[in-house]
Amino acid sequence: MIDRLTRLREFLPTVPVEMKRVTWPDWDQLRNATGVIIVFVLIVAGIIGLMDLVFRQMVNLIIRQLGA
Repeated sequence: MIDRLTRLREFLPTVPVEMKRVTWPDWDQLRNATGVIIVFVLIVAGIIGLMDLVFRQMVNLIIRQLGA
């Protein structure tokens, strides 16, 4: 536990220095990246929804075939 506190005490002073070195995106880059992420999430959600539908139908078919 003391080792963790020592490491934290050494780490914290470096945070402001590193934050000044970060290159932050401008508004256009941020908007474009957000749009790409939203489209990607919608595509993945659609794929997962389609897979769920297919697997649900397969499970229902197997259950009907087994007579349960």
